[in-house]
This record gives sequence, C-alpha cells and structure tokens, in this order.
Amino acid sequence: MGPPSSDWKTFTTSDGTLRFDYPAAWSVKDPAGQAPLGGEFVDVLNATGKQMAALRTNVVTGAECGDQQPYLLIDSEPMQALTEPGSDDQNGPRYVFEARGDFRAAESSASTLAAYGITMMPPETGPTACPMFQLFLWPPSGALFGQAYNPANNTTPGDPGLPYLEKAKLYATTAEYQDVRKMITSLRPAKTAVSEPAK
Repeated sequence: MGPPSSDWKTFTTSDGTLRFDYPAAWSVKDPAGQAPLGGEFVDVLNATGKQMAALRTNVVTGAECGDQQPYLLIDSEPMQALTEPGSDDQNGPRYVFEARGDFRAAESSASTLAAYGITMMPPETGPTACPMFQLFLWPPSGALFGQAYNPANNTTPGDPGLPYLEKAKLYATTAEYQDVRKMITSLRPAKTAVSEPAK
C-alpha cells in the first residue's frame, strides 16, 4: 500500500452549495437532478471503481436512542466549517469513524457495524452508545457524507480472518483511510457569505 494521495481536485455540488476535495485518481459520480427526493446524490469512487463515500442532501434528520450497544470510537475531528450560524447551543458537526456491536463478530450485521462520516451527536462517554446517527444539519433539512466500512470495499491489511471491528481499526492505519478522512473533513460551504462593512 502506497502513501496518501498528494494530487487533489475539488468538486462542487450541482446546486452550488457544497464542495470537497478528493484524490485526483478518484472519480465523482453526480447524476444531477436524479435524487428521488431532490437534493444532491453524489458517489465518490476510488481508482478501481469501489465506492469510498456517498454525499446526500435533503435527508430528513431526527434520531431516537433505541437499545444501547457496545461502542468504539476509532477517530474523530471537529468540522467547524459546517457549523450553522446561530447554532452555538447545539453540538457542532464532527467527523467520526465509529463502531457499534459485537467485538468478536466475524462480519458486519444490522447490530455490528463500523462507519465513517459526519455526526452532530454529542461525544459518547461510556462503553455503550445509542445507534449510529451520521447526519448533520444542512438546508433544507439534513445531509450525510460517509459510508459503512466494508472490508470487501475498503482495502484493509492484516489477517482476513480477524473479527470485523478489528479490521475496522486496522483500516484506520491505511493510506486509503487517510485519503477518505481528508476528503470528508474537507467538506465545506461552496459560497462564503461576505459580511457587510460596518456603517
């Protein structure tokens, strides 16, 4: 496995509201205007055509805490660029690579899953947590940028027989993951409002 990408491009959504950087060797599929509920519907593929992340807007937000599950935080970083003005009383968006479920499970399932993306949920403080909620506020409702970790998609070193969540932790050490992380954390508003001069 080589080093992280050094050559990057910038993609702007067809509605002109969001942009992110991505490795020049990767590609972006943007079937503009074809999202079933409107909004943006973008997929990012690596050089071999495997999907690394999906960007969706006009997603309904709102979460309820069901049964709590064993929790693992693999990586996290605040994302100030996506904080909406006047939302200081809320949890700001942050990038996370996190997991829930059985640490001994061989494969992912509905109850055992690792995923990377952007969340507005407060940081977990104990060994268990509510189900994953990787959405953030974005007009008119919400958005997501990330995807579930899949060893068949996400190139992972080590013994293929390791438990699924152990593979997820190993994936976080790879150059591919560093590219994914840099791409998702680069997401920002495409247009920065210019403040009017004081009178």
